[in-house]
Amino acid sequence: MAKNSSLTAAKDAKQDEFYTQLDDISFELKHYRQHFRDKVILCNCDDPYESNFFKYFALNFNLLGLKKLIATCYDGSPVLGNELLLDFGDTVDEPKKIAYKVEITEVQDYNKDGAVNLADVKYLMQNDKNVISILKGNGDFRSKECVELLKQADIVVTNPPFSLFREFIALMMEYKKQFLVIGSQNNITYKDVFRHLRDNEIWLGYKSGDMSFRVPDYFEPRATRYWVDENGQKWRSMGNICWFTNLDIQKRHEDIDLYKFYTPYEYPMYDSCEAINVAKVSEIPIDYKGAMGVPITFLDKYNPDQFEILGLDDDKVEWRGKGPELNGKVIYRRIIIRNKKPQKP
Repeated sequence: MAKNSSLTAAKDAKQDEFYTQLDDISFELKHYRQHFRDKVILCNCDDPYESNFFKYFALNFNLLGLKKLIATCYDGSPVLGNELLLDFGDTVDEPKKIAYKVEITEVQDYNKDGAVNLADVKYLMQNDKNVISILKGNGDFRSKECVELLKQADIVVTNPPFSLFREFIALMMEYKKQFLVIGSQNNITYKDVFRHLRDNEIWLGYKSGDMSFRVPDYFEPRATRYWVDENGQKWRSMGNICWFTNLDIQKRHEDIDLYKFYTPYEYPMYDSCEAINVAKVSEIPIDYKGAMGVPITFLDKYNPDQFEILGLDDDKVEWRGKGPELNGKVIYRRIIIRNKKPQKP
C-alpha cells in the first residue's frame, strides 16, 4: 500500500511541473507593489534557476524596496538546474537533484553597465557564498526547514503544486502569512478553501481565465491546449487559472455594474434551496433582496461591500458538495450571494 502511495505521489508531482511566464507574473504583481516594500518575500516552490518568480523579484529587488528574497526548490524537480546555462551561467558547482535555498539581501549593478539585470544576479549567485546553500531535506514546502523559512517571510509569492493547493493554503492560514499564488478556479469549490473566500480571508487577484505554462519534455502531447514552440519547448494552457491572495487590492472595492431587474420568469427558484438562479454574473438583478445563485466566476468581480457570500450551492450550513437542483436537474456549482445594496424596483 505504501509503495502504491509513493508511486501516486510521484505521478502527481510530475503533473505539477507548470512554469509560469514572466509576463504573466509581471502583469499581476504590478498591482501589489505597495505591499512589497521592506518585506521578506518567499518563493517556496521555485527552483531559483528555473522560476520566473525568483527572477522577477531578483531583478526588481531594489525597485520594490525588498528587505530579503528567499527561494527554495524541491529536489524531485525533473528540470532542476536545466536553465543554469541559459540564465545564470555554468560555474555554480552544485549537483542536480539537490534541494537548494537562495537568500538575497541586496542586488547591485556588479558589472557597472548602468542597470541591474540577470548578469548581476548571476554574478551574485556565483561569487557570494552566503547566497546559495543546500537544504538538509528535499525542499518540500511542508518540511520542517522550509516551514522555518516560512516563519521568516512576510509575503509568499509562488505557483504551488496544483495537486497540493489545499495543503498549501492551509499552511499559509496556519502561520497567518500574506500570499499571492496561482491556482485553478476549481479550487474555489474545495470546502476548506471556500470557507476562507466566504469569510473574506482570501480573494481573487486581477488575472483570471486563460494562462499558458512551460512544461517539461516528459509531458505527453495532447489534442488541445498543447504545443511545441520553435525551440522545441513544450507548452500547456488552461482556461481556468486565477490568482488567490489576501493582499488588499483596488479591484475588490469596485462595484459590479448591474442593470437588470428581477422577474420570476427570468430568475427561477432552485428546487433544492431558497435562492434564485442567475445564469450570468452580468445578469444579477439590481433590485432582488434575497439569496441568489451565481456562477463561481462571480468571485473574479466580488466586492464585499456590495455583496455577501452566503454559501456554496446552498445558503445553509450544510455542505452539499454538488450544484443545486433546477427543474429536476443538478446544475454546475453556484455561489449563493445576497445583494447588500438592492435598489427599489
